[in-house]
Amino acid sequence: MLNDADRKFLDIAYAEAKAGFEEGGCPIGSVLAKGSDLIAQGRNQRVQGGDPIAHGEMDCLRKAGRQKSYRGMTLYTSLSPCMMCSGTIVQFGIQRVVVGENINFGGNEKFLQERGVEVILVNDADCIALMKRFIDEKPDLWAEDIAEE
Repeated sequence: MLNDADRKFLDIAYAEAKAGFEEGGCPIGSVLAKGSDLIAQGRNQRVQGGDPIAHGEMDCLRKAGRQKSYRGMTLYTSLSPCMMCSGTIVQFGIQRVVVGENINFGGNEKFLQERGVEVILVNDADCIALMKRFIDEKPDLWAEDIAEE
């Protein structure tokens, strides 16, 4: 069950994903928050910046800058995180992740849960529809993003 802060931050992650889509990139947005405080937000920047590791979660975490600790923080992401982003979540000790959807891409929820991360899967209709539109309209770019030919 999402609380008001969860809904607000997932909506921001979706807005970031939509902005990325409108820029010609992959529509994946992310937010880092502590309670009701927004720490940072970002979006997939692989296309825009020519950076292969600039996934939405990575862009968000870069924008958050150095943190003494990630305890008590939640990472919101419009799409289930890939292994690179999941590894970073575990490495940084982020204990809670709210996932907008995993219909279009089944990420690594089990990997995260096995390492003590609370994963809340929303399957938000807007997140699902935007990602489906992207995959349908730009299948080659999607394949590149997930390293498939």
